[in-house]
Amino acid sequence: MTFNDNANVGGNSARRRGAGIAVGGGITGLGALAVLLLSLFTGQDVTGLLGGALSAPGQAVGGGTTDGAAVQNCQTGADANRDSSCRLAATSLVLDQYWGQRIDGYRGPQLVIVDRSTPTQCGTASNATGPFYCPPDETVYIDPTFFDLLHAQFGATAGSLAQLYVIAHEYGHHVQQITGITQDHPANGTGPTSNGVRTELQADCFAGAFIADMATQKDQKGVPYLQPPTNAQIADAINAAQAVGDDHIQKESGVPVNSETWTHGSSAQREHWFETGMQGGPGACDTFSVSGRSL
Repeated sequence: MTFNDNANVGGNSARRRGAGIAVGGGITGLGALAVLLLSLFTGQDVTGLLGGALSAPGQAVGGGTTDGAAVQNCQTGADANRDSSCRLAATSLVLDQYWGQRIDGYRGPQLVIVDRSTPTQCGTASNATGPFYCPPDETVYIDPTFFDLLHAQFGATAGSLAQLYVIAHEYGHHVQQITGITQDHPANGTGPTSNGVRTELQADCFAGAFIADMATQKDQKGVPYLQPPTNAQIADAINAAQAVGDDHIQKESGVPVNSETWTHGSSAQREHWFETGMQGGPGACDTFSVSGRSL
């Protein structure tokens, strides 16, 4: 994913906030990498898949504000191509335009670029928790050093389109929140056809829809913000969706695959719904009306 150098991204409302010590060191092994990758794309503690308790950052626990400083040196697409914080801030601008064209009365979420760690109404945001959407304050939290952590410690590739997939998935949860989807389909446990899995698959589908159409969004002078994704970039995004499937996480972690513990869907499901969004747009993303066999 590449921004056009002369695109104007200075109108974004992203804020930078945080202080403290980044965490995440001392984790080793392929299973740990898989768990971190799942956190990267879902903002979810997946210890439940490994036999522990499951806790979601999307659950309010008190505290947190969206105050902070504007992202500096982030005015053009060239800035976004050079700097990951600016890239995320610029992508939020494109996402708001995309959804504003499709949802009457759309209001965008706040995007907070986390420096090391910061308290939120849904728990602490840091490079260890990974990106997440917090419904009570309608805010997406993401620490861009998390991508560096994955690369430095595990050699994992987290390219620009993978980063865009992350934030587009979290914006999908915001769309669910403001349109009533979240309220209409409350959590009903775990499992391959649970509301939780359907919610996550729909967010994957929304991300795919955005990626397919992102190059059509333009700044005030008519300059497209983004260049069309290449086939190789799309393949990387699909591979990322597969890598964070619940069944894949369990296999790589050395535990038996147990679909009744799933919270996000299998690799095949996540790939299917990402591609469904790319091919059919948001209107094809009703994961709640399909039967379990078709999900």
